[in-house]
Amino acid sequence: MATSGVMSLKLSELNRMGLGAPLLLMAMLAMMVVPLAPFILDIFFTFNIALSLVVLLAVIYSQRPLEFAVFPTVILISTLLRLSLNVASTRVVLLHGHSGPDAAGKVIESFGDFVVGGNYTVGFVVFAILVVINFVVITKGAGRISEVTARFTLDAMPGKQMAIDADLNAGLINQEEAKTRRAEVSQEADFYGAMDGASKFVRGDAIAGILILFINILGGLAIGVIQHKMAMGDAARIYTLLTIGDGLVAQIPSLLLSTAAAIIVTRVSSHSDMGEQIVFQLFYSPKTLYVTAGILGLIGIVPGMPNVAFLILAIAAGGLAYWRDQRMTEPVEQTELVEAEPAEEMPEEDRELGWRDVESIDQIGLEVGYRLIPMVDRKQGGQLLSRVKGVRKKLTQELGFLLPAVHIRDNLDLEPNSYRIVIKDATIAKASVQIDSELAINPGQVFGELPGNVATDPVFGLEAVWIEPSQRDQAQTFGYTVVDPSTVIATHMSQVLQEHAHELLGHKEVQSLIERYNEHSPKVIDDIIPAIIPVSSILKVMQNLLRENIPIRDIRTIIETIIEHSRNTQSTEQLTAAVRIALGRLIIERISGGDDELPVITLDGTLEQLLQQSLQAMSDGTGAIEPSLAQRLIQSLREACEKQELAGQPSVLLVADNMRELMVQLVRFSIPRLNILAFNEVPENKDIRIVNTIGSA
Repeated sequence: MATSGVMSLKLSELNRMGLGAPLLLMAMLAMMVVPLAPFILDIFFTFNIALSLVVLLAVIYSQRPLEFAVFPTVILISTLLRLSLNVASTRVVLLHGHSGPDAAGKVIESFGDFVVGGNYTVGFVVFAILVVINFVVITKGAGRISEVTARFTLDAMPGKQMAIDADLNAGLINQEEAKTRRAEVSQEADFYGAMDGASKFVRGDAIAGILILFINILGGLAIGVIQHKMAMGDAARIYTLLTIGDGLVAQIPSLLLSTAAAIIVTRVSSHSDMGEQIVFQLFYSPKTLYVTAGILGLIGIVPGMPNVAFLILAIAAGGLAYWRDQRMTEPVEQTELVEAEPAEEMPEEDRELGWRDVESIDQIGLEVGYRLIPMVDRKQGGQLLSRVKGVRKKLTQELGFLLPAVHIRDNLDLEPNSYRIVIKDATIAKASVQIDSELAINPGQVFGELPGNVATDPVFGLEAVWIEPSQRDQAQTFGYTVVDPSTVIATHMSQVLQEHAHELLGHKEVQSLIERYNEHSPKVIDDIIPAIIPVSSILKVMQNLLRENIPIRDIRTIIETIIEHSRNTQSTEQLTAAVRIALGRLIIERISGGDDELPVITLDGTLEQLLQQSLQAMSDGTGAIEPSLAQRLIQSLREACEKQELAGQPSVLLVADNMRELMVQLVRFSIPRLNILAFNEVPENKDIRIVNTIGSA
């Protein structure tokens, strides 16, 4: 035990130094050049067999092929080791074979004598059968599977990447999970590509074993008869037995590795190892065993057949089928807690009306038609609940406050395939999906048409087609983005909740945010809130931010800015403007990303002067913006936004600080995609490029 521990410690130290693999390769090359004693050959042959068994068992007990991603490298190293041993044993057999059957070590002697009974004719036949099994059956089949799997894995990579992006956009996974899944897709393609090449090593090893056999026999006969003056019969017996033993010692590990390669390329990822999968899937249905028992029983009663063997197996299969049938019909043990029976209550007609009869409304609701109920039922494989949960988690992290729970219920008043999203009992959005189909969305450029039901993506309004799940790969090849119905609904809900986030933020959520900030600065909060600034004003400011898609995650900056300016003004509009200036870098980052330059649209000086006059008149209560002027302004801004979208750039209108709120109210509903910034909201280190100027003409 101590010696084994020291050896493993030394090996681990060599691996850390980066010397493990080079020393192993040098040892294999040395075996081809340096003569080895028979005892050393015995150790290496035993190690080769043990290594093959370890590799085979590691493949069997792995649950996913990628858990043994180093397998192609192991095949290469094992093949080189086996060929090196063949060269070393060939040298010993040809040099010292005339001295007796044990000239090349006890392992080769045992395989040549005990395994084939000392009969070199039988040994040659056994060796030929092993080669046929290895080369023709296992290796050829594994190589074909590796080739096809590698091709299909590479073809499916774009579709898998798009599916990961769809799950990320729907909020089902976060950035880290998406990064991990992308790495797995890439690793899977690399693995099956490497297995396609590694199968050629196994195939070449089988061919090399055949050639080495004939070379050793012919060379041994020539050396024994010519150099050592042996009789032809003695030379043929000794050298053939040694060669057959050498070939069997090499072919058995080769057969084990070929089997391991065939198993790993035919595995399907599962949460159980291969043995559990085979037992469960092979003997899951008692009907299979009953039919097998019946057929074996019929054969067992035929005269002239081995009746005892067939009848014993028929009884065993029937007993196993009966036991399996009983296990499946046993009632499942109830593990759910049973609620205590409530105390006797007064009859409904005698009970007085109370506050508990007033039902509270749901902040967020999702109602589905009856055909969509399986999407909600996890027992039927429905994924909608987990998708909606992922959306809520993602938006909570992005927006900066805890979104209310989503209540999902069926609604028989809806059309069977329809759903609707409800906020505070008001329907915000409504659409329909096809539960047994998938939605292929045209992102703008596709390379073919798909048969199916033409539809419109409810989220972005893009052209789409409902297709059969079997058409997914074809649709992805054409350039479509394919999503399942659960993802469609989850993505739609994500968009709706993001647009109406300001309606979901209430006093309770703001109070929770203030309490979190209070943990770090309790004295500041106690002196300011609510003595100087009420919670309702903070709520209004945060709602104004969310209305323009600005998250409130930076609660420290928001509260400190409100406190700083609350001594001078209580206007929530002015406080919102101050907070926006403090969050300027975040706002610009969300609009333009990491670009060094910000393209903006500005107003002509004459137009800006007219708007300033209108703003002054509005503040005095004596006027408003002229309708025709407002209409021309909105039309010009809409055209400018379209040009920016065609150029792939964000639409940003840059105006004076006191005009920003006016422009927001003017275009909020007509051009929702237009971002309106005040001059003070742009950081000093941000470069601005004017791409368009809107005039009054």
